[in-house]
Amino acid sequence: MAVFSKILVANRGEIAIRIFRTLRELGIGTIAVYSEADRGSLHVAAADEAYLIGPGPAAESYLDQERLLETATRAGAEAVHPGYGFLAENADFARACDAAGFVWIGPPPEAIDVMGSKTAAREAMRAAGVPIVPGTTAPVEAAEEVCRLGAELGWPIAIKASAGGGGKGLKVVAGPDEAERAYESARREGEAYFSDPDVYVERYLEDPRHVEVQILADAHGTVIHLGERDCTIQRRHQKLVEETPSPAVDADLRDRIGKLGIDAARAVGYRSAGTIEGLLDGDGNYFFLEMNTRIQVEHTVTELVTGLDLVREQVLIAAGEPLSLRQNDVRLTGHAIECRINAEDPSNGFLPSPGRITSYREPAGPGVRVDSGVAAGSEVVGLYDPLIAKLVVHGVDREHARRRMLRALDEYEIGGITTLLGFHRALLEHPCFVAGQTCHGVVESTELAEAAEQLSHQSTTLAPSADGKLRERVSSVEVDGRLYEVKALIPEPPFAELARRRRERTGRGAHRGAAKDAVVTPMQGTVLAVEVAEGDEVRAGQVICIVEAMKMENEITAHRDGVVTELSIEPGQAVTSGQVVCVVTQDEN
Repeated sequence: MAVFSKILVANRGEIAIRIFRTLRELGIGTIAVYSEADRGSLHVAAADEAYLIGPGPAAESYLDQERLLETATRAGAEAVHPGYGFLAENADFARACDAAGFVWIGPPPEAIDVMGSKTAAREAMRAAGVPIVPGTTAPVEAAEEVCRLGAELGWPIAIKASAGGGGKGLKVVAGPDEAERAYESARREGEAYFSDPDVYVERYLEDPRHVEVQILADAHGTVIHLGERDCTIQRRHQKLVEETPSPAVDADLRDRIGKLGIDAARAVGYRSAGTIEGLLDGDGNYFFLEMNTRIQVEHTVTELVTGLDLVREQVLIAAGEPLSLRQNDVRLTGHAIECRINAEDPSNGFLPSPGRITSYREPAGPGVRVDSGVAAGSEVVGLYDPLIAKLVVHGVDREHARRRMLRALDEYEIGGITTLLGFHRALLEHPCFVAGQTCHGVVESTELAEAAEQLSHQSTTLAPSADGKLRERVSSVEVDGRLYEVKALIPEPPFAELARRRRERTGRGAHRGAAKDAVVTPMQGTVLAVEVAEGDEVRAGQVICIVEAMKMENEITAHRDGVVTELSIEPGQAVTSGQVVCVVTQDEN
């Protein structure tokens, strides 16, 4: 018997589809929401019902609380599942759902409030006896205070947005000269992403492991942990590869950090699925980092080693059911690895690469799981997160899982856009990953980027043109009795032609606007800040502006020394890939 008749999933893409699957197993009707940019998305077709909630920008659709609740009422939903991202950790939305008569499939809003503020969470954890990284538990008010704390705690230090997460609003500061710029940047990201500019400071731990604990808590006083996940492999402080168990955690340490996770959850009256994130240093010291009050992207690896469906547990807990197992019932079997398949270019600083997918084939076979939200013909929209799929494997041990992942990556085909498939193949074959090390300094190294690019060229995945449109041509050449398939993806029109047309259209055809002088955006997005003014002298590598694309900040820098002219952007402005930002001119000398 279904615990709810219908549930609205206030999210999109692969996580919406993943939740729908569990709801169907429970006999629950599924309701999707979509923006105008997502009309053709798979999650729309995957639901029993789907409703348009607004234009493409998330602020006008997926973040519009009033519209979401109106839609839930119109569709006859009994509950709302927020997935992750968007409103998943928004206490006001949780309260609004309750006030409108919908069951919130997540933790109590009071727990979200405490854990949503990193400073409040650090204070609560310290009071509960959970170790925290040395630093402040109150917001820092000025860059001068950052300098004082750096001298006190020791450089480098980390400035973090109080309401932040996922690497947003996090800046590592090597010394006092960087303090003011990093402080302002962290505050700006906090305001842009979380509507909260407050930041705090803590000691920056050199090369720690990022180890987190999965928690389940019901409304009847039972709290258990499901082991740890190692999420150390990151770029820009955002996770790329996750695995369980951690190569650095033995049974005794697992028990210790698991109990810390349970203590942390109990301290805030937690209910539902949640994650206690922490840092493990080389001496075995474990520090509380933050709590994610939602399902995580990497919940999949925990599901494979425990045999549990965490979304199912969330739904049953929200319905008031007690947990069906106790701590002694938890069994961890084998090893699981997840690779996030993002639309990003690792050879170009992991810049987002939205566009149209021209061909698509998922891997399969023993121990392979793919949670995706795309198919051939899908448009990867630059307005949203670059995650397009999660590739997960399960093996009898870590090496078995690693080799299975390499096999699955070889089978995976995504044509028309640049993805992290080649990067993951290069990483999983690197000696540091084979040995279970942190791979510190390797992930964003030139060595790995070059290897990733080479492996990408061996597959059928090619980068799109500026507007993401490609023409695919497939043909066959028999050579010495062996059949070969040749596939070409041809940009239409070429980038150079687009740039020429754009210059003509905007009147930038003068010699000063020649390609060698122009600074252009390598992606579409929104300008967050402009760091220069017309007539400023700049040096090569100096930041011109900061553009947000697919939930990431990207610094656009000067390619040479010179003077800024024809500056054509301002904060808040939308820009397209290849758009001229300014011209950096040089005199004849």
